[in-house]
Amino acid sequence: MSNIAIIDYGMGNLYSVAKAVEYVAGSKDTIIVTSNADEIAASDKVIFPGQGAAKDCMSALQQYDLQSTIIDAANQKPFLGICMGMQVLMQMSEENNGVDCLGVYKGSVKYFGNHLTIGSGDNSYKVPHMGWNCIEQQQSHPLWKDISESSYFYFVHSYFVATENESLIAGTTNYGPTFASVIAQDNVFAMQCHPEKSSQVGLQLLKNFIHWDGSNTVN
Repeated sequence: MSNIAIIDYGMGNLYSVAKAVEYVAGSKDTIIVTSNADEIAASDKVIFPGQGAAKDCMSALQQYDLQSTIIDAANQKPFLGICMGMQVLMQMSEENNGVDCLGVYKGSVKYFGNHLTIGSGDNSYKVPHMGWNCIEQQQSHPLWKDISESSYFYFVHSYFVATENESLIAGTTNYGPTFASVIAQDNVFAMQCHPEKSSQVGLQLLKNFIHWDGSNTVN
């Protein structure tokens, strides 16, 4: 039985995330969508979703006074970051002429357009990176349980995480450059893709998170 908080700071497709988590949750699990710091702190597990611009995200977190609450959760309990909820764990983002982020991990968020050949043709890529792409698992982890190597997840983003600590990288995806699409350390697992939009493989990952105790031990 778990009390799972989905952080609501006014950004992200919370309805889809909440419905997907409720679908795979057990009958005794409690799912709350909340912007209340006390409720987040009291939860057993935290899901930090998000989409949109980094500047808007950080402004919203400041408005709701959630920065320290999120950092504490990332340091203390099973924590799943999704899309922007992964990116703002870094120190800064190139978006909006540079945005200071939460700084949970050393690294930055970079714009795809500076690293791709953009245009038409078989050897070029468009920004944003949108649609299905595979994730190559780079470390064993309980959240990969029953998820095959090179499984496809759904992505929508124009920026990608560049972490200074390569041991954080739990999954990579190729879109021109090969980038860190999943990071994991201790009780944190964060993904650039949207598991709530990734069909059965995404539901399996959310189910794994619900049953996760926050350790990296693979049974």
